[in-house]
Amino acid sequence: MLAITVKQFSELNITELYELLRLRSEVFVVEQNCVYQDVDDKDKTALHVLGKKEGKIVAYTRIFRPGDYFKEASIGRVVVAATERKFGFGKEIMIASIKAVENQLSYTTIKISAQCYLQKFYKSLGFESVGEEYLEDGIPHIGMIKN
Repeated sequence: MLAITVKQFSELNITELYELLRLRSEVFVVEQNCVYQDVDDKDKTALHVLGKKEGKIVAYTRIFRPGDYFKEASIGRVVVAATERKFGFGKEIMIASIKAVENQLSYTTIKISAQCYLQKFYKSLGFESVGEEYLEDGIPHIGMIKN
């Protein structure tokens, strides 16, 4: 079970910011062998969903209001540390993120840009694929929406 908190960028402490950026880099840049600019200035407008186990961030997402990323509210940078994936933390952090969009932003329509191989996972959370596959940073993605 994760200890989950939702924070604005200005509420993150230095350790949390370091840990979430490190986790994103470990997975998206190193593990997925994808060179891209992760620190993109969008973190400043996002809500950050931190999933901690024994005080360390092991799961994370960031949430955007409608118009900040897509015309709908959105969830992105969904990540779980490789050593922690067997515990269901991906589902736990996504459920918390969906609730945060609904409760803190008061929106129920959510759009994501999902890596194609995770479509089944996101469908289990109520998302439906929309549009065609596309490459984002060399990785196949597809748009998905939850109403």
